[in-house]
Amino acid sequence: MRQEITRKLLEKEGGVKVNKSALARQFNCCWETIDRRLNPKKYERERKKREYHSILDPYKQIIDEKIENNNIPATGIYYLLKEKYDYMGKYGIVRKYVASKKEKIISNLTIRFETIKGYQAQVDWKEKLKLHDIYGNEYVVSIFLIVLGNSRFKFIKLTTDQTQITLFKSLTEAFKYFGGTTREILFDNMKTIVDHTKSSYTDVVINTKTLQFSKDAGFKIITCRPYRPKTKGKVETLAKIMDRLKAFDFEFKDLKELKKIVSDLNYNLNYEEKSQATNEIPIVLFEKEKEYLIPVTYELLETYCNQSKIYKVSNESMIKYKGIKYSVPIQYVGKSITVSEDDKFIYLYYNSKLIHSYEKNTNSKYNYKEKDYIDILKHSSFNDKTEKELMEYINKNLYSLDGIYIDKGENQNDRRIK
Repeated sequence: MRQEITRKLLEKEGGVKVNKSALARQFNCCWETIDRRLNPKKYERERKKREYHSILDPYKQIIDEKIENNNIPATGIYYLLKEKYDYMGKYGIVRKYVASKKEKIISNLTIRFETIKGYQAQVDWKEKLKLHDIYGNEYVVSIFLIVLGNSRFKFIKLTTDQTQITLFKSLTEAFKYFGGTTREILFDNMKTIVDHTKSSYTDVVINTKTLQFSKDAGFKIITCRPYRPKTKGKVETLAKIMDRLKAFDFEFKDLKELKKIVSDLNYNLNYEEKSQATNEIPIVLFEKEKEYLIPVTYELLETYCNQSKIYKVSNESMIKYKGIKYSVPIQYVGKSITVSEDDKFIYLYYNSKLIHSYEKNTNSKYNYKEKDYIDILKHSSFNDKTEKELMEYINKNLYSLDGIYIDKGENQNDRRIK
């Protein structure tokens, strides 16, 4: 009927006066209905939203504070209101409000944002990926993943474990690959990061060694908090991409080839494929982001990447490591020295301070730094001789000794006595 009224009204256009009463009789309706169709704005009025009141209204501010500050569960809040604030309502009302409030908090915290350049990176593992070579041998591997928040530039590496030393090695390699580190790195609550024996649900304690590593590297550790399931979304997206490696099951010859496959994937993701988040190839944005990265002292970080052992310095100012002796300055006699090594060098530390590094020299049983050797002689039976006399003694007599190596330092010739 309304469409018919509208049609009739349109037919009356052109300056002809509309007889509202006649039209009302024709359509068997009230003249006001005709008038409403002719003058709709005349009848517009603001609709007031219905106000709903809840028995929980007086307590909502208290509930909000408990959720935001301490993440209290609904049951705890209910008993607090009941015992301390004389709340007379049912638990279900509290539970429903707490759930809606937490959902809103999560939504606000996980709104997608673009991290500023050089500010944040995210780390994760693709754990226990089972793959087989062409001979049917099974490999259970993990993939270390780190992605820069702004450019989405990535570093991925195949590992055979997820130990703390492997984590340190992987991070150090990633920093070398990027050319530095971001100001903060986001981790989940992995045991190599968090000291679970000292941590609680709301108070996370970082592992002491990992904390020191982060300080030496120059980044701050951030851990995922409860009710923030999407804060590591960038790296978790990368973890899903690692499922591509399953296509190579039974397709590679050995672990070396599998590592190359992972390396090639890393290159493709950075230099050839567009990121769905930025719609750019990561290298394009990385060229700008890399300028904001923090420089890293890699030699210092590499000390964390080796199994370290503690040795006490003997009275002859030496430590014995794997059957070979190495000198240290005489002020460390009686103190404990930390020893670590890589493929080429052996490193001696005292309280994380590098004292000496020696090239690996298995042919020499005694390895000295020249200054150490002179100081050792001075504090023994040669304490009455000058440094010149000591040097003459060394040059004259040490050739007759077997298995001694003296390092004269940089830019000088090493003297090997065998």
